[in-house]
Amino acid sequence: MQFMTKSDYEFSRYLNTAGKKELSGIIRYFCAETPQEELSELAACANRLREKHYGRRVYFRGLIEFSSHCRKDCYYCGIRKSNFNARRYRLSEEEILSCCQNGYNLGFRTFVLQSGEDSYFTDERLCSLVAEIKQRFADCAVTLSVGERRSDSYKRLYDAGADRYLLRHETADVAHYDKLHPPMMSLENRKQCLYSLKEIGYQVGAGFMMESPFQTFDTLAEDLIFLRDLKPHMIGIGPFIPHMYTRFAGLDTPSSGRTVVMLSLIRIMLPKVLLPSTTALGTIDPQGREKGLKAGANVVMPNLSPVAYRSDYSLYDNKICTGEEAAECLHCLTNRIESAGFEPDFSRGDHVDLQKGGDLICG
Repeated sequence: MQFMTKSDYEFSRYLNTAGKKELSGIIRYFCAETPQEELSELAACANRLREKHYGRRVYFRGLIEFSSHCRKDCYYCGIRKSNFNARRYRLSEEEILSCCQNGYNLGFRTFVLQSGEDSYFTDERLCSLVAEIKQRFADCAVTLSVGERRSDSYKRLYDAGADRYLLRHETADVAHYDKLHPPMMSLENRKQCLYSLKEIGYQVGAGFMMESPFQTFDTLAEDLIFLRDLKPHMIGIGPFIPHMYTRFAGLDTPSSGRTVVMLSLIRIMLPKVLLPSTTALGTIDPQGREKGLKAGANVVMPNLSPVAYRSDYSLYDNKICTGEEAAECLHCLTNRIESAGFEPDFSRGDHVDLQKGGDLICG
């Protein structure tokens, strides 16, 4: 399979029309069979398409992990409800606003508010918080990542000022999803939440884990098919990393290679998408963040959460909590990004089709 004999847009069109069997074969080829020379050309193809729409810009988001309480019991997650060893915390509104102020002073113009599915944060509380952030920081985007909610709840949050919503689907294959989640959770509901968010008007982010338990090339093909149908504005993927207090404790942590390949394939399939080089990728590989960017990613999310709580938001083992992942060493991260040949960008960093007056919008 010499896919790299195709032009960039021929390959993009092929990924957007291929069936499940063909996509599974493509993923298998690049993840398990292809020579290094062709992997390098795959990354180069992804970079050319990213540069056409975003140049060499890498957008910074300020991440605020504001609650480790969660009512869900996902089998792989360190803050799952039944993990009684987890250290729970919940930031007050003033603490969250203080994080935003710190981030604003550092130059951030997007705040990502992430938590477990914490029932304490009702629509009233979250709407009040979002409205206050937008009042104080009118030139900033607010992204929420607070899990599955009712459509009317999403609408209220949107009307309060939330701009974006991140909800990783984790896997688009029903049988695979059921092996990773308890019976009361459903992939159908997860997908419906994403379609509702998009219909309401959010910039929407989906995504999945790489090399999670029971994953196959066929399940990854299902992920690509779902993503090209949904056409989200942002896609977050990262390697599965086991947590010591879950049923998957003791499983091997993967290398960065297959995640990097999937970043490139996603960029080629959906050239305009915003694509993070994730904390998890940086956790398993000291050069993981740079590898992700060189494979087509264009977003990073330094942590603005209070230092005292960072280690308590433990989704998986050995998560980066300090150092260059944190805002305190922002210059370290910007220097590394510049050294890799990219341009740090602290603007809102909207999807290219929604940027006002953007000079990089291409067909």
